[in-house]
Amino acid sequence: MRRVTFDGMLLPYLLLAPQLLVLLWFFFWPAAQAVYQAFTITDAFGGNAQFVWFENFTRLFTSPEYHKAIYVTAVFSVATTALALAVGLLLALFVDRLIRGVQIYRVLVIWPYAVAPAVAGVMWVFTLDPQAGVLAYALEGLGIDFNPYLDPVAAMVLVVLASAWKQISYNFIFFLAGLQAIPNTVVEAAAMDGAGPLRRIWDILLPLLSPTLFFLVVMNIVYAFFETFGVVAVTTSGRPGDWTAIMVYKVFTDGFVGLDYGSSAAQSMVLMVIVIALTVVQFRYIERRVHYAG
Repeated sequence: MRRVTFDGMLLPYLLLAPQLLVLLWFFFWPAAQAVYQAFTITDAFGGNAQFVWFENFTRLFTSPEYHKAIYVTAVFSVATTALALAVGLLLALFVDRLIRGVQIYRVLVIWPYAVAPAVAGVMWVFTLDPQAGVLAYALEGLGIDFNPYLDPVAAMVLVVLASAWKQISYNFIFFLAGLQAIPNTVVEAAAMDGAGPLRRIWDILLPLLSPTLFFLVVMNIVYAFFETFGVVAVTTSGRPGDWTAIMVYKVFTDGFVGLDYGSSAAQSMVLMVIVIALTVVQFRYIERRVHYAG
């Protein structure tokens, strides 16, 4: 491989400067501001900041509302991750067995990934709205009263379905690539030995897909914690009774609606620490069960 050399040190830094400026302005500077505000109390107009050390964190961890937000986030993230992974794997298994029209099916399944989370939320609101939703009307015909505006369980089902539907395409792409990388001779040998379809999936395909599955578990948890704000905002807005107010949505409402910038910044730091801790735990303990072929 031919190495690229520069006559001086100025040109490499000039080439990197635009990207570094974007990172500095839109990531590092806001992150530094959030860390500073987490230890201050500021008035509603953003002035007169008073340094209060860990008072914002103390109020958070003694607040029943924040404990509720943590519980809601845990339920939401587990349900969204499990549903998106299961359906994504199922679709990948079906498409991997297709012979005719496989390209059409791939495109149809991948399309939802291009939809913004807020748009996905609006689509599911129209589908499950108790007055105008097609699916809600069908459920009513079956005697099921589905009202996400009054029932906390129905509201959680709505936000989980909308969030998982958006992420299924992402999982499908990686699962399908992993399946196509598995030699057909391995699966055929298992079939000749008398292993049924479910046994082949459990004993052959899933162990060989474990690196892909591990990667997708990490990415889906990060998605559920950080990238589902738009879904919650346009579907339930945290209602009813804050039973769908996940942590990232509470960061927004406390900061931009309640104008409690210190608490909002402290919540963003706690959220970041939780996601980092979950990722470290997954890499430290779950990755040991991953089988890397080689």
